[in-house]
Amino acid sequence: MLQNAFFTPVDEIIAQLDSDLEQGLAKEGIPERLKKYGPNQIPEEGSKKRWAIFLEQLLDPIIYILFAAAILAFIFSDKLESAAIFFVILISVTIGYFMELKAVRSLEALVKMGQTSTHVIRSGQRTHIKAAEIVLGDIIVLSPGDVVPADARLIHVDNLLVKESVLTGESFSVAKVTEPLPMNTPITDQINMVFRGTVVSSGFGKAIVTASGKHSQLGNIQQMGVDADKERTPLEKKLNRLSNWLIGLTLGIAGLIIVLGYFRGNDLFFMIETGVALAVAAIPEGLPIVATIALARGMIRLSKKQVIIKKMEAVQTLGATDIIFTDKTGTLTEDRMVVSAVIFDETYLDNLYQKEKSYYTSLKDKPVFDKMMMAGILCNNVDPTAINEQDDSIEVALIQFAIHLGYDPKIVKQNNLEILELPFDSALKLMATAHKKQGGYTVYAKGAYESLVDHCDFDVYGLGMSISEHKLLWNKKVDTLASQGLRTLAFAYKEEVELPTRANILNGLTFLGVIGFLDPARQDVKAVMDIYKKAGIKVIMVTGDHPGTSKKIAQDVGILEVDAIADKIRHGKDLKRIMEGADGNDLSLLKASVFARVGPEQKLNLISYYQRHGHIVGMIGDGINDVPALKKADIGVAMGVRGAEAAREVADVILKNDKFTAMELGIRQGRVIFQNIRQFVVYLLSCNLAEILTVGFAALLNLPAPLLPLQILFLNLVTDIFPALALGFGKGEKDIMEQPPQNPKGPILDQNDWISVVMYGLSISIAVLGIVAYADRILKFSAETINNMAFYTLVFAQLLNVFNIARHRGAFFVNEITTNVWVWGAILLSLLLTLGANLSTHLAAAFSLRMLSMEQLGYSVLFALGAMVLAQLFKRARI
Repeated sequence: MLQNAFFTPVDEIIAQLDSDLEQGLAKEGIPERLKKYGPNQIPEEGSKKRWAIFLEQLLDPIIYILFAAAILAFIFSDKLESAAIFFVILISVTIGYFMELKAVRSLEALVKMGQTSTHVIRSGQRTHIKAAEIVLGDIIVLSPGDVVPADARLIHVDNLLVKESVLTGESFSVAKVTEPLPMNTPITDQINMVFRGTVVSSGFGKAIVTASGKHSQLGNIQQMGVDADKERTPLEKKLNRLSNWLIGLTLGIAGLIIVLGYFRGNDLFFMIETGVALAVAAIPEGLPIVATIALARGMIRLSKKQVIIKKMEAVQTLGATDIIFTDKTGTLTEDRMVVSAVIFDETYLDNLYQKEKSYYTSLKDKPVFDKMMMAGILCNNVDPTAINEQDDSIEVALIQFAIHLGYDPKIVKQNNLEILELPFDSALKLMATAHKKQGGYTVYAKGAYESLVDHCDFDVYGLGMSISEHKLLWNKKVDTLASQGLRTLAFAYKEEVELPTRANILNGLTFLGVIGFLDPARQDVKAVMDIYKKAGIKVIMVTGDHPGTSKKIAQDVGILEVDAIADKIRHGKDLKRIMEGADGNDLSLLKASVFARVGPEQKLNLISYYQRHGHIVGMIGDGINDVPALKKADIGVAMGVRGAEAAREVADVILKNDKFTAMELGIRQGRVIFQNIRQFVVYLLSCNLAEILTVGFAALLNLPAPLLPLQILFLNLVTDIFPALALGFGKGEKDIMEQPPQNPKGPILDQNDWISVVMYGLSISIAVLGIVAYADRILKFSAETINNMAFYTLVFAQLLNVFNIARHRGAFFVNEITTNVWVWGAILLSLLLTLGANLSTHLAAAFSLRMLSMEQLGYSVLFALGAMVLAQLFKRARI
């Protein structure tokens, strides 16, 4: 790779690379150069194998616990329970495997970029070769439509325009030159270079290759993507913390039961078996299944809304996101240029793309404006009847603006036949055309203001008056447009009796005015910004564009207030000093809402900076330049239509319709899923705690056994799981987008949730122990009858426990639980399964169940209702 090629004169580059401007490289020397520099390819990481995807599903602490529980159950001869737990593991892992099978593909698209063919000059002959065979020193020939095969310094240009949106994200084509540039020129302004993966939109050029393969800018971006460490999702972190806590809990329970029982004179082996059984009962076997299905359902629901989630945990990460970095072009804007401002005479019209059509009615009657429109139509190479993506975006904007005002460009061109054209020249930075009219000719010209004004003798402020009288005034007006980030284009004309020639076509022009162009903000974005603000989510624009343009778009979409202070907008040149220098602990960047003139590495560093300060960061992007940031972010979101394939491959989420507004749906769904996960974790743990407390206290109080091991298994796999699944299908609270994001460092269950687990579990346990004591001491029932009454009481109490899960301040009869039809279906299904087990001779025998009298069932229902009432009293007392 040749360093600072944009700064080095061409003849020095030719000498350093031992090439020749006319002859190119000698063919016989190519094999040696290929051996020295390697092929022009980006190294491939390779696809993740299916077996690796499957094994990845097993790398979860709660799965480890279930494996341990299954093995212990098998050791202590509870083979049915062991088989059931292994079945739970298999279901959870299988769902996760199939949901992620199509999604785990890394940066393969970067390898596809540049796998084209190209033309080079070797041994004095133009040769067509594969792009992979390019080596440093090759002279490449560029034509319209070509994909640039490697980074190269331009040595000849003929009106060469290159679209670099794949690297910079900006939609307009860049005019190229050959002159050396200053040493400190950023890559976005290196207009004497072409870069791998960009596309030639018009003109021709020759360039000498200065960097290939992994050393190209595309290769550097890929390497940043490879090096960027993907943060574990908040849900993974929270579930792991919960799992580790459950490990400690189960070991503690087992140890406590064993020690207490042994000191009370029980057999040590029997107490070990009892302790292990209770420890297994403490584990919520249904948690991985319910969590997996809830996430998978969220993926499916979002896919119907054009939001594709590639990894299940990413659904919940969306809900935890509190910072969203977004590109500007095509994400917040429409990715097309429009006329925004027009200056002529003493008239200044701004924000034209936001005006109603009636606003333009009187403009056509103004002679100067009409001449500007004629110049925009006639001095224009776009065919108004066949506009395509390869056309220059500025010229397309002029044609569309003219049509909007009522002009018919096709008729205008037919009535003003072009006689002569001076094509756009990157050195002159302008173009001109001459058209036949009655009694003579009219010349129209357009181009960069600073270039065109030098060819103007007159000014429309007063025909015959020298433009020098008003040049300072025009300079200020153009500077005003530039400060707003608008791309400006100046217009001029003259009328001649004789046919102009190429030599004199630019002589004696009359300056007409200036038009400012802008890629406008999407109209549907601002409403979503208001939703994000209420939800406690900050949206930050990161773009390589001009600060003025960035500021205007940010104000239009609601990221910035109109009177935003300077700290809200930061320039890319400031970032390295703050993030990596002596000011590394400076928190001022956290106040900013717009970062302009930033490159791929700076986007990556910004995301790391915010993550270090405790934020969950989402990144929305579409170009190759966004790949490292998309990978590094907690949640990477790529555009499905306009986005580069590399960006789509590395992202966690793909917006199929390219709408920024679709993100709000994803965040809402993510929050609902996290709320549902929290609810069913509280439900499962409180039910399991009730079982532990019931069995443990019954043993300590010398009461008849309320539950047998297989009955615990039945409860955990039937009456626990279905209501928990129903909670996972909930639609969430109506005001969920008006609540702040979840604390990324906080656990799944906060202190209040743990209090709820204990209260609900204790309430159920008191009810079950109550019926055991009542049936034993008062009613004098047999141990078998007492066991069945306790079992049914626990079934009813756990099913009713689902109604305790609604948020504390909600109404009891109308809330997100009682309005969830899945909850009612789950209760009915659980009751039917319980009845079925009772009616089945084999299952009834396996679970030690028998038919109870209506009186006995009535006692069970009454005590179960008592458990719910007690839980509600505890709950209301805390409000």
